[in-house]
Amino acid sequence: MPSVLPPAVARRQWQIMTAIGVVVTAIYTAWSTSPLASVSLVVLGVLTVVACFLGPRRWGAEPPAAWLMMAVAALLFLIGLLIRPTVTDLAMPLPLLADVASFSGYVLLGAFLFVLLRARRSLERHAVLDGLIVCVAAGLASTLLLAVPAAAIAGRPALLSIIQGTYPLFDVVLALLVINLAFTTKTWPVSMIGLLVMMVGLFVGDTAYAIVGVSGHIYASPLLNVPYVPAFAAIGVAALHPSVVEMSRAGRLPVQAWSWQRLAVLVPALILPFGLLLATGSGAATHRLLIAVSGALMVVLLLFRAISAVQAQVAAQLHSEHQATHDPLTSLPNRQSMSTLIERLVTTVDSHGPERVWVYMLDLDGFKWVNDSWGHDTGDQLVIEVGRRLRAQAPETVPVARVGGDEFLLAFVGDKAGALRLVDDIRGCFARPLPVRDTEVVISASIGIAHAGGDPVRSAVTAEALMRDADTAMYRAKSEGPGRSTIFDTSMHEQVRERIELEVALRQALAGNQLHVAYQPIVRLETGMPVGAEALVRWEHPERGSIPPMLFIPIAEDSGLISEIGTFVRTEALRQLGVWRSQGVVSESFYLSVNVSPRQLSEPDLPLVISGELFRFGVPAQCVALEMTESVMVDGSSVTARVLHELRQLGAKLLVDDFGTGFSALGYLRQFPVTGVKIDRSFVTGLGKNDQDDEIVRAVVAMSHALGLSVIAEGVETPLQREALYHVGVVNGQGWLWGKAVPAQEFAERWHLTAALPEVPLPVTTITNSGRHRRD
Repeated sequence: MPSVLPPAVARRQWQIMTAIGVVVTAIYTAWSTSPLASVSLVVLGVLTVVACFLGPRRWGAEPPAAWLMMAVAALLFLIGLLIRPTVTDLAMPLPLLADVASFSGYVLLGAFLFVLLRARRSLERHAVLDGLIVCVAAGLASTLLLAVPAAAIAGRPALLSIIQGTYPLFDVVLALLVINLAFTTKTWPVSMIGLLVMMVGLFVGDTAYAIVGVSGHIYASPLLNVPYVPAFAAIGVAALHPSVVEMSRAGRLPVQAWSWQRLAVLVPALILPFGLLLATGSGAATHRLLIAVSGALMVVLLLFRAISAVQAQVAAQLHSEHQATHDPLTSLPNRQSMSTLIERLVTTVDSHGPERVWVYMLDLDGFKWVNDSWGHDTGDQLVIEVGRRLRAQAPETVPVARVGGDEFLLAFVGDKAGALRLVDDIRGCFARPLPVRDTEVVISASIGIAHAGGDPVRSAVTAEALMRDADTAMYRAKSEGPGRSTIFDTSMHEQVRERIELEVALRQALAGNQLHVAYQPIVRLETGMPVGAEALVRWEHPERGSIPPMLFIPIAEDSGLISEIGTFVRTEALRQLGVWRSQGVVSESFYLSVNVSPRQLSEPDLPLVISGELFRFGVPAQCVALEMTESVMVDGSSVTARVLHELRQLGAKLLVDDFGTGFSALGYLRQFPVTGVKIDRSFVTGLGKNDQDDEIVRAVVAMSHALGLSVIAEGVETPLQREALYHVGVVNGQGWLWGKAVPAQEFAERWHLTAALPEVPLPVTTITNSGRHRRD
């Protein structure tokens, strides 16, 4: 359950816990025999248990089961401390009750640390062997120096004495787990420091009890519990601090298997048996046997440790080599490795033979939509599946590599017929839908192909040229539509250079105010009177003059500039509409239509931004129409759907542009809150001359009217087209019959709507196709 405390208070709780720990420690040290000390210890213990339950849940620490174990362990430790003074002098087995509680707490504390290490994936073989070596040494020392002397005391059960002597051994095991945890992070946050303080408190307290046990006592004074008091507080601080979420996240620096830190722990442990042998040389034979067995076991573990270190080094080297030459996501060869493979193929192919080296560059069509709609994790899964299919479909002799986010590279040696068959095989990988989360998507790939003969002398240069030319051909294929393939020819180099120069110039145009907005009227067919206008972007290059939108809009979409351009057009259009409305240039019902890209509609805050712009320029929402392509509805994510519904709730019109050229599915028109459609110019061109076009337009109009949608015809150029549209029920039209898109001042001068315009026959305009550009 989330915390109901204010965030500032929640973040200060660990500081409050620290202060309580300091106060309780002082009270317990000063008045250890008073009831106040016991009460304060109980209060601190209960707060610690509550902190372990609530703190990690508040901050979302993972895994939650680990901190539940820590809470139960703290409760068991508290019970052991409280009942020990009472049960110590009772008859066996009642004195063991305190040890049962404490031992259970140790087991749960060890499980807590193990779960955290497992979540961090920090359990390494040589680290475990290090721990076993140290544990054997610590167990030997604890047995000979603490447990055996305590068990030899007359008049006391040996089991009870041995138990008292083994507590430090538990502490050693837990300390190793905590140290391993500390070594798997680049920094020590407050929660990590809290665990280290807890471990120090446990070790000091248990050692003190063990030493007292050697002197013949199980419990001597409440002062023996003082080290446990800050240990309790430290557990609570670790659980309440926000850094508790970092406890399950590894961020360790690379540590060598034989680093000086590890040797500083191992060397004393290995020397310890010899020191104990010298110290107890005159002791019982069983002592010497125990030392010998422990020493032999440590030597065996050390040998395994050495083997493990060598294996780890070899595995690390192999992994490093693999990572350097392979893609980490798909495990396919990367660009560097593929370049070497292609270079080798160029070397082995006979320069005078019929075979050539063919290189294929693939780019996934629609991959960006998957990334934007479902996130990068889903995009990664899609890439993995495509890589798997390509590797399974291509012959084993054909290398397959991933060389970019959604780009793959293949190489083939053979004749042209075989090269084209491989293209069909590649397309077959996309014939079946690809699973994406709980659904399936169908995507295609644009394929660029380059080829060259064998060249043993200039193999490296040829290999690099093949990859570059295949990439160039891929961009040409992509520009022709999804799922296309193109073989490289030298003329493409100039086109690529032209595209790059245009992209650079477009970025400069955005910064240098070279873009402007033009307005084309949307008129009522019956009267010829404008009811609105479409705002269209125009680019006047200082040297090249007017650059058609059909040339730079695709570049803007590919380069990510489309959102910036769309924002510029929308803001300028709304500003201009506000000026026209205030000056009485247009009527109250006059609206502006603005294009929005799929990228813009995937921005969750778009409705809020547009709402602010409408308020800023004094434009009612119903005087704005936003045009989108059909693909937005088909490909739309949950974010896009929510944005469209919020825009419609705002009052804006939503129009489907170029209707009929995409999917044209009724289900999408019913699912999304669109208010109208714009019939694409390709259907308008044949009206009055082509019966098929007449029927298509009539069907679109009937369908739209049935759904309550408005209809606008685009690309109207002749009176014949206007008459045909009017007779099939189209109300509004747009096109060169009424004029091309013009700057705001010219539009206002021609279409000043303050006075009522008489209904006059529509002007007949002779239009040629020269200089036509989209959008209208």
